[in-house]
Amino acid sequence: MPDPPPVTMQVLLENRMRRHSHPELRAPAPINSAQRPSGMRGAQSGEAKEPMDYDVVIVGGSFGGCAAALAAAAGGHSTCLIESSGWLGGQYSAQGVTKPDETSYTPTVGSTATYRNFQHAVRAFYRNNYTLSSSGAAQPVLDPGGDYPGFSTEPLVAHNMLLQQLQAAPLLHVRLNLRVTAASVSGDTVQSVTAVDANGVATTFTARYFLDATDLGDLIALAGVEHVIGAEARADTNEPDAASVAHPDWIQPITMVVALERRPDGENHTIAKPANYDELKAQQNYTIVDGYIKKMFAEPADMWGYRRHIRASNFDDPTFPADLSMINMGANDYQGATIPSGDAGKDEQIVEAARQASLGYVYWLQTEVPRDDGSGYGYPNLKVRPDQFGSGDGTSAQPYVRESRRIKALYTVVQQDLDQSHNPGPRAKNYGDSCGIGDYGALDIHALRGVGMPGAWIPIRPFEIPLRALIPIRVNNLLAACKNIGTTHVTNGAYRLHPVEWNVGEAAGMLTSFALNSNVLPRAVAMTETTLRSFQKSLLARGVPIFWWTDVHFGDAWFAAAHLLGVAGVISGENAASMNFQPNDPFGDGAKAAVESNLGRSLNWPSSPLTRAQAAQWIVSQLGWGA
Repeated sequence: MPDPPPVTMQVLLENRMRRHSHPELRAPAPINSAQRPSGMRGAQSGEAKEPMDYDVVIVGGSFGGCAAALAAAAGGHSTCLIESSGWLGGQYSAQGVTKPDETSYTPTVGSTATYRNFQHAVRAFYRNNYTLSSSGAAQPVLDPGGDYPGFSTEPLVAHNMLLQQLQAAPLLHVRLNLRVTAASVSGDTVQSVTAVDANGVATTFTARYFLDATDLGDLIALAGVEHVIGAEARADTNEPDAASVAHPDWIQPITMVVALERRPDGENHTIAKPANYDELKAQQNYTIVDGYIKKMFAEPADMWGYRRHIRASNFDDPTFPADLSMINMGANDYQGATIPSGDAGKDEQIVEAARQASLGYVYWLQTEVPRDDGSGYGYPNLKVRPDQFGSGDGTSAQPYVRESRRIKALYTVVQQDLDQSHNPGPRAKNYGDSCGIGDYGALDIHALRGVGMPGAWIPIRPFEIPLRALIPIRVNNLLAACKNIGTTHVTNGAYRLHPVEWNVGEAAGMLTSFALNSNVLPRAVAMTETTLRSFQKSLLARGVPIFWWTDVHFGDAWFAAAHLLGVAGVISGENAASMNFQPNDPFGDGAKAAVESNLGRSLNWPSSPLTRAQAAQWIVSQLGWGA
């Protein structure tokens, strides 16, 4: 089954606990109504007599949804996270992209502190519960699937770590296996959502704020929030690489990722040949070649290492006798159709067809791929690992979703904002209302041949996340918290990545908390400078970077000042080609003149010499930002 029911998930975790004596993998007890903090009201389990009432309701247990829930609850607000499946973490767990696309900046300055904390919790789990090899133990920061630096994990471990973090948060409830089916809206305000459990029992959830953290933007559709699906026309966005006319069906393909183990040569674990294998082979164009990947195991051009999430040489433990890797390639991007189609029944059929396409690819790898040494074809020793997802056949519990419905936002990020050819400096466009940052090599758009949609790879600069992109143009109390923010078909190709999705969710959760505490609407936060700077200070205090500095770290005394001055366009660095802040360099007359020019005013500078770090802190004090 694509989404294991609660019992299945619990059995998977408990069986593994029994096999390997790892109590951290025990399925936590479900949250029930008796654990609701004071101020919440609602029906007991199995009843639907009165609404569940919260400050914030988050629909979707995606990676962004988990970040949003943690942030909203940390602000002191009763929060409910509703997820239609038994999984938390979306692309990081159930969807099988357990080795994320990151850059060299991600582990230090290119992600939020809570994103890194999640990864450290996973690393601690592996260190504490498995025997590492000498090489694994020697890594300064463990990567279970490879060498330092990097990160990977197993799907169930990611799910369980997120669940433990969420359950440990006061005022936060996680409600799995509840599918939101309707939204009640009055004018520009969402009043409630209705969710149905596996037994068909409906419960209404009311809240002051609602966040859509579903991978497909399901809530914005149910609530009638203005949105876009597919590719916009060039006339709508002025993007050089936009389609000449709009194509609502141009949505990036889904992928049913497959978990494989590399067993010793000589073993045969070939799966049954799919019934429509020849048709799938022609449709999918099965190949090992994809970008830099040319071989199966021959490093550094190997497919196996691309998404390897467990490297056996990092462990001296019987649990991991061989490498594990996720198969997530262009060849198993499903080319027949994609979701959302607008028809739930059709979507299910598309997901099942994508599952068969991925199994066909596994069969091709086991029987037909040219061997690296030229000795023949196929690697029958590749073994599917159903236990990684509980799916029965080794395919992911959910499809990997690259593209969602996207809100029509107060600001829509367009290609020109990120494209290297439009941004000669080291960074993409600076947004004064930045609420986070991201980095990826390009706007990465996967082709979908079934509808004639081309792919693209457009090099970009390290970029920011504008707060306005999370806020719909009309609805007052709903925010986007996943891949459904105000991007285009083109720019979505960068904002869908793991660290960015987490940052989006975290910023959305913090924005609801800030709006509730300040009694202002989110749009007012984004559009009013004094309020915006106050909100950005709260982001920075939590460890959310909002400007691209490659040598400013959370915990530095000048961290907030440097970021605030960066997004405000006051200081951008000494070297026009560098993203370094250089905090210990002297802040001379030329730098002072540049600041005054950017501010449009003179400052009464201290007579004593200043370093750049000292100058940044002094400037924000003069501006009244108090960082």
